[in-house]
Parts: sequence; structure tokens; C-alpha cells
Amino acid sequence: MSHVEVLPVSALALTVDTDCVDVQLAIGGFLAGYSGNTLVAYRQDLRCYVSWCWNHELTVFGVRRTHIELFARSLELAGAARATTARRLSTVASFYRYCTEEEIIATNPATNVRRPRLRHETTIHGLDRNELGAFLVQAGLSGARDHALACLLALNGLRVSEALNCDVGDLGLERGHHTLRVQRKGGKAVIVPLAPRTARTVYLAIGERDEGPIFLNARHERMDRHQAARVVRRLAKRAGIEKRISPHSLRHSFITAALDAGVPLRDVQEAASHADPRTTMR
Repeated sequence: MSHVEVLPVSALALTVDTDCVDVQLAIGGFLAGYSGNTLVAYRQDLRCYVSWCWNHELTVFGVRRTHIELFARSLELAGAARATTARRLSTVASFYRYCTEEEIIATNPATNVRRPRLRHETTIHGLDRNELGAFLVQAGLSGARDHALACLLALNGLRVSEALNCDVGDLGLERGHHTLRVQRKGGKAVIVPLAPRTARTVYLAIGERDEGPIFLNARHERMDRHQAARVVRRLAKRAGIEKRISPHSLRHSFITAALDAGVPLRDVQEAASHADPRTTMR
């Protein structure tokens, strides 16, 4: 069992013909290069794809482009969003590309698979200036922890996973500015300068603690993303905001406000840690 956990495929439960072991080894090697939410998403995508192959009596290393096209159509017929279908096809293509590079298979059957055309505008509901102000007022009334979380997401534009993974020891001071060491997507650590309001709320949230997570739940354990989402929804409701708001909505609001204020795209892209400026613009 420990061997499976090292390969990070324990949740896949593959039962695919005689190439089962080879497939598990290949998936384990592919997933080993990822961590965090990316690992969770890729594992979920591959589990979905391998299950589809099994249900249609196909071997993972025996499919052709046509089969992968049919997999995409099955996702669409099941009601999957275009972005979900595109992401799962991207995961499958990346997996097969890894297999060809490692000479596990001769050719990549997903090379020319057509993917859904995605809309360039986002469907995330952001907050305008007045709504964001009302939201932050309610966060301040709710307590130091909720206020600090709201500020890190809305005033510093952190991803919710980045904020929740921070520890008290990640706080610092450089050239008179309060900073926070953040693990970005892909595992890269960066030092983020905190807005003055954010710094005040974070230090109020940790109080006299000098170690452990910055954000604790009611059981004094590290807050998870689902608990953070409930906090954001509760604050939005108290602020009279009727839109469906998530932690990512606050990050979206930060990016939109910065662009609307005339901050150069490159600077906003860097602050948001986006690899592609098109993501920032969308």
C-alpha cells in the first residue's frame, strides 16, 4: 500500500485489462510532477477518463484519436461545462505526451483532438467598488480572522489556497514593509508585500501566536477552502450582496479593480501570478 501512496494513484482504482499495472505506473509518474490543487484536478480528470475507457472496454494504451473525441462528446452529453471538457482533454493530452516522452507508447493519440472553443470573458461574479467596500465592512465586524482572510483575497489578490497554506512564520518585514511568504501554483515561493490594512488584520488574527497556521477553524485546526468559502458567502449575505460569491470572486475583484485603476497589465499579471496575460485580461 505504501508503494501506491508514493505513486499518488491510490484514489484511481484502475482495473484496466492486462496493462493495468503499466497504466498505474505511468499515471503515478505523470502525477508525481504536480502538487496541491493541480494534482487533485489531474487525478480527478484521469480517474474520469480511465473509468470511461473501462466502461467502453478500451485499454488506455490502445485508444485512438477517435476514442478520445468520443470521450469528449460523452462529457458534453452529460452536461459538463465547456471549460471542464477542455480541461479534461488537456489533462489526457498531457498524460499521453508524458507517455510518449518516456517511450511508454509510440505516438500520442490525443495530439490533434479538437477541444471546445472557450469564451474569452469570465463567468465569475466579481464585486464593484461599493459592494467590495460593504463586504470589507462586514468582514471587519465579523472578527479579526474573517477580516484578515477577506483582505488577503480582496486587497492582495491571493488565491484562497495560498492564503490558507500560510503559517505565522511566513510573515516578515522587509525595508519597513510587512511581507508574507506565499507558495504559488507549481510550488514556487514568493515574498508578497502586504497592504497596510491587510497587515494590521493579519497580525490581529494571529494575536500572541508565534507558530502554526494563520487561519484556524473553530477546532483550532488549519482552515480549509470549504470553510473559507462559507465565510465569504456569509459575509456577502450580511453585506446585502445577492450575487453568488466565492473566494475567487474576491481575487477577481482585486484584478478588475487594479486594471480599472490603470495599473499596467504586466504588473497586475505579476501580482496575480498568472503565467499568461490573457488569463489576467479574461
